[in-house]
Amino acid sequence: MLTVLALYYYPLPGSKTHNSSKYLILVALAVIVRPTALIVWLPLLAFHFWKDNNKLRLIIHHCLPIAALTLGLSILIDSLIHGQWILVQWNFIKFNIFHNVAEFYGSHPWHWYFTQGFVVVLGPHLPFFLHGCSLASKRYRILLFTIAWTLIIYSLLAHKEFRFIYPILPICIIFCGTSLASLKAWKKTSICFLLVANLIPALYTGLVHQRGTLDVMGHLQPLCDATTSNSSQPQVLFLMPCHSTPFYSHIHCPLRMRFLECPPDLTGDRSTTDEANVFYTDPATWLSREFPRQDTLPSHLVFFNVLEKEISAFLEENAFMKRTEIFHTHVPEGRVGETIFIYARKH
Repeated sequence: MLTVLALYYYPLPGSKTHNSSKYLILVALAVIVRPTALIVWLPLLAFHFWKDNNKLRLIIHHCLPIAALTLGLSILIDSLIHGQWILVQWNFIKFNIFHNVAEFYGSHPWHWYFTQGFVVVLGPHLPFFLHGCSLASKRYRILLFTIAWTLIIYSLLAHKEFRFIYPILPICIIFCGTSLASLKAWKKTSICFLLVANLIPALYTGLVHQRGTLDVMGHLQPLCDATTSNSSQPQVLFLMPCHSTPFYSHIHCPLRMRFLECPPDLTGDRSTTDEANVFYTDPATWLSREFPRQDTLPSHLVFFNVLEKEISAFLEENAFMKRTEIFHTHVPEGRVGETIFIYARKH
């Protein structure tokens, strides 16, 4: 949102809404919130500086005051909350780039953004984007350069995600708009195509695909009633890939819950294996080691259906019964199954 607003006020040649102060404030806020926003804005800021007729005034009257004010407020607020002086933006860069801890969560080949990521993010807009690029005037070259620059810089990082390149999507839409504006007889047809091509996947992915990990929290919510009674307190164990489900954001009570953890190793020891991977290497052994006695067992287990066969002996031995089966996805993959089971111990 900050990027979209900043683009509106950006002094692109021929723009009637440009305002240096407003766009620089929005850019500063975007960078404070997420420092990697600077990757997108660096070529645009450099272009503005190069084109400005009064560079000294731009720096002294706009850039320095805005940067100092936003960074100062950020340091002050973060330091008050942490109880010590801290520069969160530096920690973010050090953690994700210099230490490359993000690679712990997976890596892709260098060309992934060009061959998959960018194509998927644009989706049905891709042909209109390419057409718009071929029609764009010279004043839009800086925007094309910004898109290419962002993809190249992010390609240098091992860990890649679709969301990392979302900030360039508004820029891409400018070229899509150029394409649609040039279409005469096919304009309405193209708009209808984009509407349908976006609406159907949005409805499916938003309402159907992989909804089970959200729905399961609603099935666990009634356990909150037991936390206020004098009976034995329920305890839920999620035997799923880490961070599969929400947690207390959906369970608004002191229900005891535990999930398989996968924190990144900060010691530099690449041989370290996280809890989730240890569990999936041998689920039965892990369960036996974690719960050697009956009184240590959780009251409820939540897991994908693909795990049921591997831990069936443990479930039967400890009197766990299937209580609920919840649809999750039509496209199961690896450790993620088609449905989610909730098992509870018989009392």
